[in-house]
Amino acid sequence: MTSVWYLPQGEKQTCPGALLLPGPYPAAFMVPRRPPRTATTQERDRIMIATELAGVVAEHIAAVNAGDTDAVVATFAEDAYVNDARREFAGLGAIRRWVAKEMIGDKVRIEVREVLGHYGDTIVRGAYDGDFDRADLPDEIILSNYFSVRDGKIVSLVVIRNQPAAY
Repeated sequence: MTSVWYLPQGEKQTCPGALLLPGPYPAAFMVPRRPPRTATTQERDRIMIATELAGVVAEHIAAVNAGDTDAVVATFAEDAYVNDARREFAGLGAIRRWVAKEMIGDKVRIEVREVLGHYGDTIVRGAYDGDFDRADLPDEIILSNYFSVRDGKIVSLVVIRNQPAAY
């Protein structure tokens, strides 16, 4: 697989083998530059790299967008947890209730904007739409989804509305 790196504004491509994409997010969300070829594997792994949506995370997003409660729940491990808007849902029973009420019930759809890999975890930033309460929310709602996957199942999902730091 070809690595994908986000090229910071004003910089020119220095690595001809990588696919560079314009980033839709402020610099705070982008990788500042590709690590030098002399960087150790550990140093390279610390940097978030753009990646493709694949595996159980892709299945999860597709199931949410299809409005399929059973398919969404099937992407989670039995003892998984979800933290959404600072509320925790632990175990498949609680996750099923959350999915049925707040994802499928509110007809949530996620338009994937960015996918990053970090230490084996997957971060998906997406534009959310649906029939949920939009009070005090911007017109376009971008949420970051932090997925941890083990043995082909989601073991944790944290959903956050991040904002770039002021400094």
